[in-house]
Amino acid sequence: MTTITTEPETQPAKVRATMRGTIGELPVRTALRQTVVVPTFNERDNIVTLLDRLAAALPADETEIVFVDDSTDDTPEVIAEAAGNCPIAVTVHHRENGAGGLGGAVVEGMRLARGEWIVVMDADLQHPPEIVPDLIGVGTRDGADLVIGSRYAGGGNRDGLSGGYRRMVSGGSTLVTKVLFRNSLVRVSDPMSGLFAIRTSSLEVEELRPLGYKILLELVVRNRPGRIVEVPYSFRPRHAGESKSSMAEGVRFLKHLGLLRFGDQRSRMLLFGLIGVSGLLPNQASLWALNQLAGLHYLPAAVLANLVAVGWNFALTDTLLYRSRRSSRSFRGRISRFFLLGNADLLLRIPLLALLVGSAHLGVLGANLLTLVVSFVARFLISDKVIYRARGLRPVTA
Repeated sequence: MTTITTEPETQPAKVRATMRGTIGELPVRTALRQTVVVPTFNERDNIVTLLDRLAAALPADETEIVFVDDSTDDTPEVIAEAAGNCPIAVTVHHRENGAGGLGGAVVEGMRLARGEWIVVMDADLQHPPEIVPDLIGVGTRDGADLVIGSRYAGGGNRDGLSGGYRRMVSGGSTLVTKVLFRNSLVRVSDPMSGLFAIRTSSLEVEELRPLGYKILLELVVRNRPGRIVEVPYSFRPRHAGESKSSMAEGVRFLKHLGLLRFGDQRSRMLLFGLIGVSGLLPNQASLWALNQLAGLHYLPAAVLANLVAVGWNFALTDTLLYRSRRSSRSFRGRISRFFLLGNADLLLRIPLLALLVGSAHLGVLGANLLTLVVSFVARFLISDKVIYRARGLRPVTA
């Protein structure tokens, strides 16, 4: 963890005053109207332009900029160098582990912020820096706790989203989120926005449990700010670099939705079920190929098909669902227990399969599917409580 702070010599003495902060030796500035928090991951080519435009839009003596950086390139060095030519005080806080993803970086920046308002924006200039004074001005005028830069409010647009796929994903995730949290988001048209300003006095940072990149949703659902207003803006094309959207971020987003809506264990059970459903395809395909193409009797074919499905489920469960708990047990311990559990239910499923096919005269594939459904809940509870048991963690409730 590295923190570098640059204070322009032109800043008034009251702004340059420092004292010991909550994380190491950090500056605590006073008389600041706004702190701009910018999470960064490999955004070196955007930094100079971003700082120039923020400096042109905001008064230097009322502002600080806090970068929270998870980069694997030289972005923090670029920020430190560019800060020397910026009239606004700049802090770059580099994290080695990147806990919580982009949302975790934003929360870390909120902890470091000293302004009356905290403005969160991306570094890629898809959020126009010139809108920051408007966000704070509207919030002050209307007595708001939270001001959201919205692509969907009247006058806003999302033209900067590149390609039909990203537009579909953005629109779909917005729709799903508003359906799941319709009461909390009744005043919010753009819950996926990464551009917003929150009044520091209304923020309870310790209530936030960020996961992934949609911190606004976390903030609205957990902090429940009083008055929310929106300011329309045009989402711009990325200035430089590549989008950080990925399949892994998508999975994090789904996990985050589950945690917020259903609580910790129920959301894990939901995702465990989705992974189990995905395992039906390799299971049924293997059973069909072994039984119908290779001519193997359906009972040994079901055993072999189960091994294929268990391998599939373990890879997804270990990588996506319980990634944060893997350190509690070795890989050999996890995979051996998972395969033992995944095949132990054959003691129940194979006799049941024989009964369904031989006595109830069900088709092999239909009977196999029914036995998989019967074993699901037991396998989840054993996985959750034994194989990936959390050590020293308190339950998270939405």
